[in-house]
Parts: sequence; C-alpha cells; structure tokens
Amino acid sequence: MPLTREQIAERIAQEIKDGYYVNLGIGIPTLVANYIPSNIQVMLQSENGLLGMGPFPKEADIDPDLINAGKQTITAVKGACYFNSADSFAMIRGGHIDLTVLGAFEVDQEGSIASWMVPGKMVKGMGGAMDLVAGANNIIVAMAHANKEGESKLLPKCILPLTGVHCIKKIVTDYAVLEIRDHAFHLVERAPGVTVEEIQRLTAGKLVIPNHVPEMKLG
Repeated sequence: MPLTREQIAERIAQEIKDGYYVNLGIGIPTLVANYIPSNIQVMLQSENGLLGMGPFPKEADIDPDLINAGKQTITAVKGACYFNSADSFAMIRGGHIDLTVLGAFEVDQEGSIASWMVPGKMVKGMGGAMDLVAGANNIIVAMAHANKEGESKLLPKCILPLTGVHCIKKIVTDYAVLEIRDHAFHLVERAPGVTVEEIQRLTAGKLVIPNHVPEMKLG
C-alpha cells in the first residue's frame, strides 16, 4: 500500500544525521521535523530567517508571528536565532546547509527537478528552491510517484520548467526510495506491501531493479 505523506516524511527523517543543518521545503518536507530522532542534534533552517526550527506547535502553543517560509506556524528550539532573509540566503548560497528536502512536480533520470511552475496554474512560486538546489550539499526529494491521473512523475526528461539541473540524487515517494545515478532511477527500497511491478509500471524513466528490493522500515 502506498505511503501516506507522514510516512514519506518519517522515512526521509532516517536520512538526517547528528549535527546536520537542514532546510525543509513546502509541503511534505515540512512534516519531516516531526520525525527527527530525539537522540540527535539537528538545526532546521528557514529561508525567512530562522535557524533552530522545531516541530509544529500544539494549538495551545501557536504563536502567529512565528512562521516558516511557507507561512505555517512553527516552534523554535532552545538556542534558535533570527535574522533577515538576506543572511538566510547567504547561508544557503555559501554551502552551509548539509541537507535540503524539497517537494517536486517532476524529477527526471538525469537528476533534474521541476518544482516551481505549472503553466496556466497558480502556484506559490520559486521561493528558495533554486538557491537550495545550487547551494545545499545534499538534496532529497519528497513526492508522489504519480499524479492523480496515474501518470508518472519520474520521467526520462522533465517537461515542466526546471528548478535545477543534474542536482537530485535521492527521491522518496509514496511507493519507493530511489537513487539517481548513471542516467537512471535505481530502486533502493519499496513501500511495505508495494510490489516491484507496481513501481515499474508507475516509473516512466529508466528504472534499474536489483535482485532484492527490501521494504522500508517504518515505525
């Protein structure tokens, strides 16, 4: 059975290491903050000027003035600091972010990503995505494997306007964990109960399948 948005976030949280500086994009990526293991120290950075973002607040703890780049209310951890957006983007462009997690409309087998524009539709815009794909040391994409019509979002070549070129190495979808290398999607893990054949059917780009594909381990 395909993963929920929360389960995608939970699986991505397993990729975060102790001491990382991490930026979380809009959508599924914001949920990752709720699944970071309590035994590691991580600093979450937001483009609008916060280093030390915590999980989403409970209703009683909401501060309407404390928001992330997607205008969602958040919490701040002990030791957090605030600064202007120019300083925030200097951190990103200077290569000081260890990992960023981004959503995407499309990713292709060359590692290019389209995440900011659908012609004819109103979307939130580029935000910091173009800076993040250029400046972050590692990028993981969180996305649905296919659109609502069942059409693959993992393509031989992106159709929509690009955010970045040859920059994506790992994707976590509701069906699988995949790595991009050698001009192909390499299947690493599958969602519990999902078959390799289902993943193959929903992947339009070149898919390399090893002899054994383990199921994801989720709590």
